Amino acid sequence: MRPSSSRALLASAVSLACLTEGAWAAEVRIENYAFAPAEITVKAGETVRWTNAEKRVSHSILFTGPGGLESERIFPDESWERRFEKPGRYPYVCGPHPEMKGLVTVSP
Repeated sequence: MRPSSSRALLASAVSLACLTEGAWAAEVRIENYAFAPAEITVKAGETVRWTNAEKRVSHSILFTGPGGLESERIFPDESWERRFEKPGRYPYVCGPHPEMKGLVTVSP
């Protein structure tokens, strides 16, 4: 590969990383069998990202309200995202560890 091609490829990769980095409005870390922060507020249309920062345990995000939804299992160093379209309160727990609780409040 020519040096100019390498630079172009690197510039494209950096641009893509900048576009995708921070594509979510809020991030919740899962650590020590807890959601941190446990309660967050975002605007309608924004995305929340959950990242498993545990060393050996998988978790899921289980929304307990009407029309409940559960993520797939999130293993260490993996993430899951959900976009919230409608204002409201969205309580959730960890599927395998229901003592872990969180709340997403979506404002207009």
